Amino acid sequence: MFSPDQENHPSKAPVKYGELIVLGYNGSLPNSDRGRRKSRFALFKRPKANEVKPSTVHVACIPQAAKAVSNKDQHSISHTLSRAQTVVVEYTHDSNTDMFQIGRSTESPIDFVVTDTVPGSQSNSDTQSVQNTISRFAYRITCERNPPFTAWTYAAGFDSSKNIFLAEKAAKWKTSDGQMDGLTTNGVLVMHPRNGFTEDAKPGIWREISVCGNVFSLRETRSAQQRGKMMEIETNQSQDGSLIRLCGATLLWRTAEGLSHTPTVKHLEALRQEINAARPQCPVGFNTLAFPSMKKKDVVDEKQPWVYLNCGHVHEHDGKDRECPMCRSVGPYVPLRLGCEAEILCGRHPCGQVCSEKTTAYWSQIPLPQVLILFMQPVPFAGEQGYIRLIFQGPLD
Repeated sequence: MFSPDQENHPSKAPVKYGELIVLGYNGSLPNSDRGRRKSRFALFKRPKANEVKPSTVHVACIPQAAKAVSNKDQHSISHTLSRAQTVVVEYTHDSNTDMFQIGRSTESPIDFVVTDTVPGSQSNSDTQSVQNTISRFAYRITCERNPPFTAWTYAAGFDSSKNIFLAEKAAKWKTSDGQMDGLTTNGVLVMHPRNGFTEDAKPGIWREISVCGNVFSLRETRSAQQRGKMMEIETNQSQDGSLIRLCGATLLWRTAEGLSHTPTVKHLEALRQEINAARPQCPVGFNTLAFPSMKKKDVVDEKQPWVYLNCGHVHEHDGKDRECPMCRSVGPYVPLRLGCEAEILCGRHPCGQVCSEKTTAYWSQIPLPQVLILFMQPVPFAGEQGYIRLIFQGPLD
């Protein structure tokens, strides 16, 4: 996707709005990224604007409504109120905005294919047996084509017939201006960080976004027909560091401006080499430990550092799951890996399973809403705070 003047100026870089990163994959999907199914998706300015905006409202029993739904060149949203009544909202072209669609479907209208995330999955077969909770046409994000390229989030996406169908049991209502609005079955939830996506960032409050982009408090249960309270002073505008929860997966939105301040893969590699150059040692066997290269991040090397998650003492692997020989703490014993997804950093520090304190502190405070508004922590660290301080021993010489 390139900017309109790319043909006349082929050397000019396309305008980049930002990126969506699926949390939980540390840089790539199991068995690698392919086509539109990947762990991250960059949004670039399109050659021609493709966004639409609501215009005429029709009752389904009149010919204009049926024509809007059947016309494949006409975007529309159908709100089924009952078996006998459907309201169709006709959409018209918006020349100032680009639209990108995200969902589980592999049909052409979906720009970024996202499926349920399975914690710790190592292959595509691990995810295929999981029940799909992400909608085929889950949500859409729109970006203004002119600076500052503001992005906006909306629930639901248009299918191959350019229609959105809200079933009879989906929450829906008529707005004060005569338009229709509604919520998708499992909802699209958004959380914006407070204090910006910086080292001082604090988690915000989870909200639900409607089809028209209105903001609501969470429903009593994920798929309840009764919507939450409308938050009139809040908007669906995305911020750098905003999280989008699609029931089975969580996406992180990073603006192009925010990404310009994140470290590169070369920077992370330099920090890996700096850690290894300090020659950390196993406090029992006294063998030197080393993190493998980024290309081998998923392979457990013989020099790989291992950690007791209840105390943080770092050792070499001895093939046993037992108490820590340093402090006698009993608990999980796992290999340490450096993160390759610099975009989730709160500040310029390496992260992943091995993170800076401020980055782990931020992510460990974020509860991720599940189907019944239960909450789980997204960071795979033990301890009462959701993470543990790592204790390395330096060389004895």
